[in-house]
Amino acid sequence: MNTLPDSLREARFSHLYIEREARHYPIAKRVMERFPAAVRVDIEHYKEVFARPRQRFAAQKTARKLILAVQKSPLVYPGAKVCHDFGHARFFYTSSVLNCVYDCEYCFLQGMFPSANIVVFVNIEDSFAEVERLLADGPVYLSVSYESDLLAFEPIVPLASQWIEFARAQPELTLEIRTKSAAYAAIRQLTPAANVVLAWTMTPERVARSHEPLTPAFSARLHSAKQALEDGWKVRICFDPMLYIEDWQSAYGECVKQVFAALPPQAVHDVSIGTFRAPKDYLKTMRKQRPDSALLHYPFVNENGVMGYPKALEQEMIDFMRESVARHFPAERIFTLSE
Repeated sequence: MNTLPDSLREARFSHLYIEREARHYPIAKRVMERFPAAVRVDIEHYKEVFARPRQRFAAQKTARKLILAVQKSPLVYPGAKVCHDFGHARFFYTSSVLNCVYDCEYCFLQGMFPSANIVVFVNIEDSFAEVERLLADGPVYLSVSYESDLLAFEPIVPLASQWIEFARAQPELTLEIRTKSAAYAAIRQLTPAANVVLAWTMTPERVARSHEPLTPAFSARLHSAKQALEDGWKVRICFDPMLYIEDWQSAYGECVKQVFAALPPQAVHDVSIGTFRAPKDYLKTMRKQRPDSALLHYPFVNENGVMGYPKALEQEMIDFMRESVARHFPAERIFTLSE
């Protein structure tokens, strides 16, 4: 199975923008070898390209460029309240890559970043060092794949595998790698690490077809998750974000049935459930990027700066999904943001 999205296979990144400081890092050298025909442009700072004004995010998705940069401190951030912490007191996230190879209609990154170009930070060892400093004060739960999809990107730059090997030597660290990819084969040669959770976002097939361009089919994601379980990895299933679509109960109820028909419930590590939500300023930009999106122009409500479905609808969706999952899976291992 070819795990690269069609757009990446065709584009092959025609241009590499490379910070002068980044050029001599091993990751940068690997990328330059990976794309020998790409035009190379030296820059002083990645924001010269990534943050310039009046960029068209949607247009750039069809011809993305790759930017290689050195990430400056801080490299690790406290986890956001709109994200699950799975019961961990010290929840953080870090980003070795900015932006995603996919093009989901509802993705918050199009409201967060001014550019659809992809930034790869080449100094991953500095992030390791910062995590080690945090671990000196106690256990850490760390997500490394919120602002990208590292597993989808693994065939291009093997960052997920480097994070896994780092985590393997840090018993007080719990690492989550979240993905919509079918690229498990890219890390299958690794021995499963007991403190690494591979988290697959599962969405109904018609949601994937209509609102998640370039992502693998639901069945392909499910196949990857099943392989990972069989190989001994901890696998998390994320029904998040749920979208308020026509006949949503039927779509999401069938999705749950298909997941647990393929995956043995006793082997799944845990399940997370959440509905669509986005910071107010992000949603404003997202709507500008996609003026024809009925999904994004729903009359969301503002709760403490976060836009989401009206409380009654949100609770109805979460309750429905929790009950659907609980028919197959232990209720104590189902997480929602209301907990």
